[in-house]
Amino acid sequence: MPGPATNPGPASYAGPASNPAPASSSAEPVRRWPDLVKGHGTGNDFVLLTDADAALDLDPVAVASLTDRHRGLGADGLIRAVRTQALLAVEPGLADVLGADAARAEWFMDYRNADGSVAEMCGNGIRVYVRYLVDQGLVALPDGAALAVGTRAGVLDVRAEGDLVAVAMGRWGAPGGDGALAAGFDAEVSVAGVEGARPGLSITMPNPHVVIAVASDAELAAADLARPPAVVPVPSQGTNVEIVQALGERVEAGTVVGEIRMRVHERGVGETLSCGTGACAAAVAARVWAGPGAPDVWDVHVPGGTVRVVLAPDGEVELIGPAVLVADVRPR
Repeated sequence: MPGPATNPGPASYAGPASNPAPASSSAEPVRRWPDLVKGHGTGNDFVLLTDADAALDLDPVAVASLTDRHRGLGADGLIRAVRTQALLAVEPGLADVLGADAARAEWFMDYRNADGSVAEMCGNGIRVYVRYLVDQGLVALPDGAALAVGTRAGVLDVRAEGDLVAVAMGRWGAPGGDGALAAGFDAEVSVAGVEGARPGLSITMPNPHVVIAVASDAELAAADLARPPAVVPVPSQGTNVEIVQALGERVEAGTVVGEIRMRVHERGVGETLSCGTGACAAAVAARVWAGPGAPDVWDVHVPGGTVRVVLAPDGEVELIGPAVLVADVRPR
């Protein structure tokens, strides 16, 4: 799978999205954290809590302190389990996002990045969230059954598949339109440790992503993602950046499966071991770059493991992967 051919010039970065915590007239600031659970999806780790009635004000400073790797519990993000109707009472604007589907989703996944900013969705996080709901006795989800979950990307259906969890992620989008898809790029990305600015393809899932390709293990390993990659045009709300390396194709039970390796710098977090929406964006970009006849099924290998992405002709995306709960936590 070759990447786009053009290497445009230098770039700059907008920084993480500055999404303040939603305004609330009734929620109380966090003074003492309730009991929490720690979990991860392919190494993308989270702390989870239940606040069914939306009684807590999750201000960014409190969230960032809790998720701090050295002074807190350490996590890529925080996930709050809240009843959809309770959150709608606090954030009525979410009604426009959820629409008529709101009635299908008893529970809402309220996700915060490690810096406390609000994110639209998290593909690894929603799998861990559903595992948490089942573990806490808040829902029942027999193998093969699906659960509707409210998110800031709309209502998504999540299905149990044995030890794995599958998420109907919705449709991917290309902010650059047909022109960007035809060219294979619509941005320039500079990554420390990687020679030259690279052409990147912007994909929404609905979180913003820009995907670039490298040719070898050495190039992928050389990328320094401790610093945010520089992106031009500068994204207004920041962006996640995925670096992918093509690994070829294989046939599995009669289905052609594409394989890529990926590293990611997440907006508001830094480099993580995995990113679910990023894996979906990377698979979309890989299929675009591979051209006609490219696979619709992709295994995305990340430092924390492997997830599978299935791309439907109508733009719908399914993400399948593990979800593990590792500890019950009682904060002091």
